[in-house]
Amino acid sequence: MITVSDLGIQFGKRILFQDVNMKFTSGNCYGIIGANGAGKSTFIKMLCGEVENTKGIVTFGSGERLSVLKQNHSEFNDYTVLSTVLMGHSKLWSVMNEKDTIYAKTDFTENDGNRAAELEEKFAEMDGWNAESNAANLLSGLGIKEYLHQKLMNELSGKEKVKVLLAQALFGKPDNLLLDEPTNDLDLETVNWLESYLSEFDNTVLVVSHDRHFLDTICTHIVDIDFNKVQQFPGNYTFWYESSQLALRQQLSQNKKAEERKKELQDFIARFSANASKSKQTTSRKKMIAKLNIEEIKPSTRKYPGIIFTPEREPGNNILEVNNMSKSLNGTLLFKKLSFTMQKDNKIVFLSRDTRAMTALFEILKGHDEPDSGSYEWGQTILKAYLPLEYEDLFKTDDSLVDWLGRYSEDTSEPYLRGFLGKMLFSGEEVYKKANVLSGGEKVRCMIARMMIRNANVMLLDTPTNHLDLESIQAFNNTLIKFKGNILMSSHDHEFIQTICNRIIEIGPKGMIDKLMDYDDYINDEKLMEQRNKLYF
Repeated sequence: MITVSDLGIQFGKRILFQDVNMKFTSGNCYGIIGANGAGKSTFIKMLCGEVENTKGIVTFGSGERLSVLKQNHSEFNDYTVLSTVLMGHSKLWSVMNEKDTIYAKTDFTENDGNRAAELEEKFAEMDGWNAESNAANLLSGLGIKEYLHQKLMNELSGKEKVKVLLAQALFGKPDNLLLDEPTNDLDLETVNWLESYLSEFDNTVLVVSHDRHFLDTICTHIVDIDFNKVQQFPGNYTFWYESSQLALRQQLSQNKKAEERKKELQDFIARFSANASKSKQTTSRKKMIAKLNIEEIKPSTRKYPGIIFTPEREPGNNILEVNNMSKSLNGTLLFKKLSFTMQKDNKIVFLSRDTRAMTALFEILKGHDEPDSGSYEWGQTILKAYLPLEYEDLFKTDDSLVDWLGRYSEDTSEPYLRGFLGKMLFSGEEVYKKANVLSGGEKVRCMIARMMIRNANVMLLDTPTNHLDLESIQAFNNTLIKFKGNILMSSHDHEFIQTICNRIIEIGPKGMIDKLMDYDDYINDEKLMEQRNKLYF
């Protein structure tokens, strides 16, 4: 359990939040949300003592252990993978090292024997005899193969290090677990594993994430940082989002009577309680939502970008034909004999356990690369807009945003370009910011503005939610659901795939699978899982 009393923090004159009083209790998972800069990561760092609070205190249950997901991926470079995970339980790791030091002594004394006996008792109490096998199981669950367990951390790739550090945070089942963006750089299968693990976790979890499906699956509560306050709501992210949007619509509807507004909120709460998310805490969550005071439901101050794609023309019957296409990279076969025809209503997600395969495919289809063999042909009515995985080179310029966007537009008048930038939340003097100083999220919003100008009827999207905040992801998602053209995309965002795509094509070095079905049905089909494995092994 974590108790926060009268907590507050400010930097100079800027107050992030103040007067925070709440408890985080065992058996619950709290999703921390807020606009960029609201203080989500700062709040996590205050709880674990990395950032000193301006006022107030944070206390933990007596004897409880706290575990935090490390963000420094090089911190354990000189340790083996297995040792790095074991270090997640600092008391156990200390006992193990002291034991080994004593047993290695050549002049073993009676005092050493007594101390060793004490340490063995502590070791057993902490389930030390199963520690290595438990650590290995965590690593395997996160996709770190057994042959890597004795390698040094500096021999691993960046994505592998992320998984090891996540295993370190989970190891030993800590009483309190703090996770800041744990799904970053994880593939969909590993995210699914983590969702299942945390759904069964009995202790206290606080998590910052931009993955809506992840928050919906594991969270019993949402902690919203807004209005310079930190407020706690029962339910998952979707409940919070829909309730705040309902409150906003009611606020904008001045003509509604108070009783009508109250009835609408009560009906919403009742409906959502009946359809609460399917985690193991569903029953208690439904009760909490049903008891929620409707006065607590307020519109958010967050701004959602206005993402609008308007195709210049409807795509014809001939959209895309791919025939027997294969591609290798640095001697590794990414996919082979890829063949498919895109139909008029198709919104396709491409899956692969090697993410380079999707990027290679999109680069070929956009004309930036060539296949090793095979061919493809776009229909004559097709106008494409592309959001690539890598776009940093496009921003290596001193151009202002309005000039940068003007490069991609036939109409280069400032009012016209300002309209698109304004929809992407660049207002006033912000349109004169230099392109080379933008944050990751700002660059993606500029890329989306660039796509909107195209008036395309086909979207090529390579991992489009990277660097975006929840508000931008939600707006992007809603727009693509309604988009009248065709979509080809890859994504690590479960909700994005499930709500947008109606066709799945999985590609690997040994073939492909092509199914007209939604993502949830696809990943839960046991027969398909056997076929999917055969694409790679």
